[in-house]
Amino acid sequence: MRYVTELHRRFEAGGVPFIYVSPSASILALDDVSTAVLDHFATGADLEEWVSTQGEEEEFAERYEVFEGLVTQGLLKPEGEVAPAAEPLPPMPYPLTTLVLNVTNKCNLACTYCYEFGEDKLADALRKNGDARRSRMSSDTARKSIDFLFENSAGRDEVSLTFFGGETLLNFDTIRDAVLYAEERALECGKRLGFALTTNATLLTDEIIDFLVTHRFGVNVSIDGGAGDQDRHRTFKSGKGTYDEIAPRIRRLIEANRGEGPPIGARVTLTEGAASVQDTYEHLVEELGFYQVGFAPVTSAPGRDYALADTSMDALLDGFRALADDYVEAAINDTHHGFSNIEDLLRELHQGVNKAHPCGAGLGLLGVSTEGDLGLCHRFVESGEHEVGDLESGIDQEKRQQFLRDGHISNKPECQTCFARPHCSGGCYHEAQVRYGDASHANVHHCDWVRAWTDLGLEAYGRIAVGNPKFLDRLDGKQGAPAGAAMEVEV
Repeated sequence: MRYVTELHRRFEAGGVPFIYVSPSASILALDDVSTAVLDHFATGADLEEWVSTQGEEEEFAERYEVFEGLVTQGLLKPEGEVAPAAEPLPPMPYPLTTLVLNVTNKCNLACTYCYEFGEDKLADALRKNGDARRSRMSSDTARKSIDFLFENSAGRDEVSLTFFGGETLLNFDTIRDAVLYAEERALECGKRLGFALTTNATLLTDEIIDFLVTHRFGVNVSIDGGAGDQDRHRTFKSGKGTYDEIAPRIRRLIEANRGEGPPIGARVTLTEGAASVQDTYEHLVEELGFYQVGFAPVTSAPGRDYALADTSMDALLDGFRALADDYVEAAINDTHHGFSNIEDLLRELHQGVNKAHPCGAGLGLLGVSTEGDLGLCHRFVESGEHEVGDLESGIDQEKRQQFLRDGHISNKPECQTCFARPHCSGGCYHEAQVRYGDASHANVHHCDWVRAWTDLGLEAYGRIAVGNPKFLDRLDGKQGAPAGAAMEVEV
């Protein structure tokens, strides 16, 4: 019988060879024997012929044991063997973990790249009958959403509510009422409950800050860096920049939260012409005091003046590599570094995450519109074709399951030979809809980027494994992530 290696990626860190096994999403350190075995079967080889050419019995016993171990770990397989088809769906109905409440579809800013109000908008401001949609979620709808979450989270010990917009804090009264009601329901149901909120920080007041800290919100602030970058795209509707307005409010939030609630994070949208990620990171951490910073290339159709060019994506990767180097150095020295992109990737690598779908949209997470319609996620709320029910009638399970079947990794041919598929699984549904008009389409325009980023993460993981392996124990759970932030909600 002939054996051949499965899909994998080899890399080296600290002088130690490693291999990442894509089907199992496992990382193995290699020694001379396992390396030799893999090399022999790299393009396929006959097992019996290999056995007949081995040397002394004692040495062969060791090599054969390694061979069997590599087979068990899924790195070697009989040539031509076809893996069993993956189940397209988990047991259904799948219980919810998170609801994202779009408490308002209005915003006090006019960000040029906003997917909700800009050129790539999917949401429809009008109902099918032509009436305008309600601009704010009522407290009654928020309460129904909370009841819905608890009723549809059977078997979950912990659930979370994320509040989103528009600008979320335009409807703070509903948020406050919802939080107090949700805490009562959590006690009744015996579940742990977390809260998360995304805001542009323009409406933070002492009263709101005190409430967020008291109720231990995981807060993500949308900010693009220093005054120059922030005021290029994130302006008030008058065209006035926002940096000078939000900087003191952010500092008050961070100071009030220090030692009290989950660390405050910044979420940066990267656009063409922006400052380097290193400069942006240093400003947000050292000048404003953020504990962690996450970066995301702007989501847009091609041709927008803020869309990142290919050369800019290369520069972006260089910047990510520099920040990852700083993170690794901090990890080896047992100190904190707030580059959340690399920490999230390292956590997935360490836990062996192997995604059948890119994210929790339609699975453990749904979005709720101001009127109580259910969307696949917050980005698809009010988009019509991506609605999967409403609070009154419940989840349209047939539509939900069809979306999950279509979006399964096994239905994306471009992904089948990619070593990075366990972490990407084809990429963001919303971006696929914007780019290709099909939410289940693989984001093939980002494939080279994803592979390069995964390579960077693997190398960082190996360097930490060699330099301070105990640090990796911190990645077993969600340490460092804001409580209640079961997902990163992007704007």
